[in-house]
Amino acid sequence: MAAEHPAERSRLRELVSAARLETTLVAAGAGAVVLHVLDDSFFQREPGTSAGDHLVGALVPAALFTGAAIAYPRLRAGARAALAITLGLLGLVIGAVEPVVYGPKEGLSGDDFTGLLAALGGLALVGTGTVTAWRSRRRDDRRAWRYSRRLLLGVGAALGISVVLFPLALSYGFTHVARVETPRGDLGAPYAHVSFKASDGLRLDGWFVRPKNGATVIVYPGKKGTQRHARMLVRHGFGVLVFDRRGEGASEGDPNALGWSFDRDLLGALTYLRSRDDVDPGHIGGLGLSVGGEALLQTAAESTALGAVVSDGAGSRSIREDTIHVHARKLSDVVVSAVITAGTALFSNRLPPPSLKTLAGRITAPVFFVYATHGAGGEENNPEYFAAARGPKQLWLIETTHTHGLATRPHEYERRVVAFFRRELAD
Repeated sequence: MAAEHPAERSRLRELVSAARLETTLVAAGAGAVVLHVLDDSFFQREPGTSAGDHLVGALVPAALFTGAAIAYPRLRAGARAALAITLGLLGLVIGAVEPVVYGPKEGLSGDDFTGLLAALGGLALVGTGTVTAWRSRRRDDRRAWRYSRRLLLGVGAALGISVVLFPLALSYGFTHVARVETPRGDLGAPYAHVSFKASDGLRLDGWFVRPKNGATVIVYPGKKGTQRHARMLVRHGFGVLVFDRRGEGASEGDPNALGWSFDRDLLGALTYLRSRDDVDPGHIGGLGLSVGGEALLQTAAESTALGAVVSDGAGSRSIREDTIHVHARKLSDVVVSAVITAGTALFSNRLPPPSLKTLAGRITAPVFFVYATHGAGGEENNPEYFAAARGPKQLWLIETTHTHGLATRPHEYERRVVAFFRRELAD
């Protein structure tokens, strides 16, 4: 009996030591993620932004990771494992997304270093959670029930990752990653480098070609993916303005792949064009691709300065568009959309914009809706947007993939779009 007491004490010391190591690893991993979130949001934020622009997006995740680390030792083993793995996967995304995307192109700088530290913290959390789950697995019950339970837990974990964690990770990427700078372009004519302010004060960087037929078209979004459409218009004498959207390239601000603030970019572009002596303020239009088409629809609903709009590939920006058509087979998509919408609102510190169907009902300018047979999410809503629009309107369903009409049907696309702008702007 005397020999048993030292063995028991030794076993107890091992358990206490393992518990302390587990808690320390979780606290260190969570702390690394919190450090990067604060660094990214407050100390090394994007040009043109303030700390107030990131309060919700920073403080909520920081509070979540801090609270989880504090509560962690009080949880049962299974709950600890699930919590550590969940936080670890989120930490990996939060930490690694910007260094992975920007690092190979621009090199590491700024908050990329705390991002890598956060990614290591995420790995530590996932590893700790995996070891905890393995050590705490039950082996004292019937084998059939044991493996059935593990199968159910595995299915539940897979559903949680696909329906919650993956969409949440996407929303973080949507609000932190954009194209890098486009140093030069081919617009079919010499262009001037220009800069102007968005309606909320951010400085935006763009290229401008003077009009020859008296009409100017904003081709949006960005400099890179719009050049072929810009050349098409320049060939027919239209002036064009292309520019980096907020958070992209040389423009200030935070990125948002869903375009929740892009109407402010376009309102600023309209103010800039109307101030130029070589632009007729009554003959300004817009050609938007994908999220650019969505932003132009919102801008046309908010301002009468747009004389005509071609919206190519507008789809959904949030749960508000994804619930226009709801049926049983689409319920999982709606859940994913709801998570992406909530995540984007959290990380961007901004509520989603109104539904495009609602906005289309406020548009009185001529609009040409173009959408693809094999389009992106929400593109099938274009007939509803078309029906809601109050002014002159056209609708074209083109046999192609998302925004590839000009590449797939170049002659017909050019003929239709140019004829629309000539009729509404140039004649």
